[in-house]
Amino acid sequence: MEITSVDLLNKLKEFFGFDSFKGEQEEIIRHLIGGNDTFVLMPTGGGKSLCYQLPALVMDGTAIVISPLIALMKNQVDAIRGFVANKNKEGVAHFLNSSLNKTQIQEVKDDLLSGATKLLYVAPESLTKEENIQLLKQIKISFYAIDEAHCISEWGHDFRPEYRKIRSIVEEIGVAPIIALTATATPKVQSDIQKNLSMSDAKVFKDSFNRKNLYYEIRDKTNVKREIIKFIKNNRGKSGIIYCLSRKKVEDIAEFLNVNGIKARPYHAGMDAATRAKNQDAFLMEEVDVIVATIAFGMGIDKPDVRFVIHYDIPKSLEGYYQETGRAGRDGKEGQCIAFYSYKDIQKLEKFMQGKPLAEQEIGKQLLLETVSYAESNRCRRKIILNYFGEGYDEENCGCCDNCLHPKKLFDGQEDLLLVIELINSMRERFKAEHLANILGGVSNSIIKSYEHHQHELFGIGKDKGPRYWMAIIRQGLILHFLDKDIEQYGLAFVTPKGEEFFKTPYQVMMTEDREFTDGDDEDEDEDVIIGNNKQAAGGADPVLFAMLKDVRHSLSKRLKLPPFVIFTDPSLEDMSLHYPITVDELKNCQGVGEGKAKKYGKEFLALIEKYVEENDIDRPTDFVVKSVVNKSANKVYIIQNIDRKIPLDDIADAKNMELSELIAELEAIVNAGTKINIDYYLRQNIDEDKIDDIYEYFRYDASSDSVIEAMKELGRDYSEEEVRLVRIKFMSELAN
Repeated sequence: MEITSVDLLNKLKEFFGFDSFKGEQEEIIRHLIGGNDTFVLMPTGGGKSLCYQLPALVMDGTAIVISPLIALMKNQVDAIRGFVANKNKEGVAHFLNSSLNKTQIQEVKDDLLSGATKLLYVAPESLTKEENIQLLKQIKISFYAIDEAHCISEWGHDFRPEYRKIRSIVEEIGVAPIIALTATATPKVQSDIQKNLSMSDAKVFKDSFNRKNLYYEIRDKTNVKREIIKFIKNNRGKSGIIYCLSRKKVEDIAEFLNVNGIKARPYHAGMDAATRAKNQDAFLMEEVDVIVATIAFGMGIDKPDVRFVIHYDIPKSLEGYYQETGRAGRDGKEGQCIAFYSYKDIQKLEKFMQGKPLAEQEIGKQLLLETVSYAESNRCRRKIILNYFGEGYDEENCGCCDNCLHPKKLFDGQEDLLLVIELINSMRERFKAEHLANILGGVSNSIIKSYEHHQHELFGIGKDKGPRYWMAIIRQGLILHFLDKDIEQYGLAFVTPKGEEFFKTPYQVMMTEDREFTDGDDEDEDEDVIIGNNKQAAGGADPVLFAMLKDVRHSLSKRLKLPPFVIFTDPSLEDMSLHYPITVDELKNCQGVGEGKAKKYGKEFLALIEKYVEENDIDRPTDFVVKSVVNKSANKVYIIQNIDRKIPLDDIADAKNMELSELIAELEAIVNAGTKINIDYYLRQNIDEDKIDDIYEYFRYDASSDSVIEAMKELGRDYSEEEVRLVRIKFMSELAN
C-alpha cells in the first residue's frame, strides 16, 4: 500500500508523540519504504532509531534489526512497547539473543510466525545460528536495519569481525532492502561499510556532526577524583557517565563516588550479565545518577537526559570519543563533555598495541595520534572534530569549548624543536621520547648513564625548563609530523622528511604552553559561577514544578517498571511546567506527548499540576570534603602473600597486568592503611645499600613531610623517584606501622 506524508505524520504522532520529523528523517523513511538501500550518517541524538522503527511499524512484515549489544536491544524493545498501545504490545517488538531461556525463545518464535512482531532485534552472532536462519526464512522480512554499522570497519572505533559476515547471512535468509546506520564514520569508514554490505549504490543521508549543545573540554589529569566530585556536586540531580579504560578503575571510581555521597554503579564486560543489566536499569530508571563504565556501556542506549560525559582516561580514537560524548544531551539540552588527559595514558595505550599484528598496530597508532592532536591542540575543538569527519566549520570561535572560551598561550617553538631534531640526528641509535626529554632536561638516571648520554653535548641544555617541557615539545613535533615513532621498534622516535626540511630551512612554529594545575585550584573556586545552580535546571520552565513532575515520573516508572523517559521525556515535562495543562486535550499538545501517552500516563501529572502551589526552596551545592576509599583492592591479599614469598615486585606487577609504578602505588596504600610489609629482599637486589641508607635517613631525620618531590630535591639527581618511593615504603612500614 502507498503511505503518504500525512499517514507518516499521523503515525509519528500516534506512536512517538511528535508533531514533525527532525532533519531528513521523513526523506530517509520514505526512501526505505520505497524498497531502496539506505545509508544513514547521523550524530547521536539525531533520531536514527526512529528511521527504522517507524517504517517497521507501518510496513508489512518484520524488520530485522542487527544490533551489537544485548543491553541496547532490551532498552529499545522496552521503548517500542511503551509507544504502542495495542492488545499484543509485548509481541510487537522482540530481541533474540543468548540472554533468553527456552520458554522466552518459544514466545518470540510464536509471535514471529503469527505476524505480530514488527521489529526483531538480533545480535550478529545469533543471526549466524542455523536454527535462527531457518526460522527467519519462514517470515516476511520488510527490511534489514544494521545499527552501529561502524562495527563493520577495521578503521572504525569498535570493529567486530562478526559484522563482516552480515551480507552473506542476509543473502541466505532472503534479500530485502538494507538500512545501515551509524553516528560515527569518517569517509574511509563509510566507504568500507558500503563495500562490505554490497550497497555502494545506496543513497547516503549525512546529517551534520555538529552537536551545538555539547561543550567540549580537556583537563590536565591532576587531582582527578577531587575534580570529578566537585563537578558532580555542582551538577546535583543530573545524570552522567564516566568512562574509564580498565575494569579495575571502573570499580574504584564507582566505589569512590558512593563513599562521597554520589549514587553510582559500575558497568563493564567482566561483570555477569544480570548485574550489568541491573546496573543499567538503575541508571535508566534514575535510581542512580552516575554510571562508571568501560566502553562496553552506552552504545545506542536511549537515555536522552544524560547531562555530562566524563572521560577519566582519554579514549583510543577520536571516533570513539565522539561516539561516547554523543551520549550527552541527546534531547538537545545541556551536555558537558570533560576529558582528563595525560601523556602517560597515551603511553599505556601504545604499550597495549605491542604484540598485535603490525597492520592493526599501524591503524591503532594513526587513530591514537589523532586523539593526541585533538587533546593538545589550541584550535577550536568543534572544528577539529568536524574536520575529522570530513565536515567543514567556518566559525573561528564556537563559544562552546575550552579552547574558544579560554585560549591557551602560544609561543614560537622553533629553536626548541630544532634542538630536539639535532639531538635525534646526533645519535647512532633511536630512543623513546622520554629518554630524549630526559637528556635535554638534564636527568641523570641509570639508563642515561648506561648509554653515557650524561656526557652528550646537549645533555642538560634545557635543564631550566625540565623534562616535562621537552616532552611537550616532542609531542607537538609528532602532531605536526616533524617527528614520528617507529611502530615496529616500540615507539622509538625519528625525524620525518618534513622535519629534515624544517631543520635545513627553519621557520616560525607556534606551539601551546603546557598546562599544569596546582593542588590549590579547588580552594580558589568562585562560588558565583557554580554550574549546577538549580535555577538553570529547566530552562525557562517553572523549576519547582519541573522537579515535582520528575518525582511523579520517577515514582510511576518504578511502579510500572519502565524507564522514566518512556513515560515522558524532560522536554515534555518542561513544556508542562511552561503551559500548566490540566486536561488531556491540553496535555497532548505538549512536546512529545501523543494522545495515547496523555491518556495512558497523564492522570497523575494533570492532578499534580492542577493542585500545584508555587514553592522556591532550592538546594544549592554544599561545601564538600572528598572522602577517600579505604583500600579494599582485590589485589591487596595477592600482593602481600607474594611479598611474604619474596617474589620480585616486577613479577608481581606482570602477573596482575600492572606497571611497576602502579604496584608501588598499591604498596603505598597498603602501608598507609597500617599493614606492615617487608620488601628488603627486593631493595637489596635493585638499589645500592648506600642509597637505601641515605633515603631512609633522609625520611627519618631530615624530612619535614613524606613528599617524594621534596626528598628528590634534597637528595639530588642521583636518586630516582622509584628508588625514593620504595625506600619510603620500607620506612613507613617499619616506623609508622
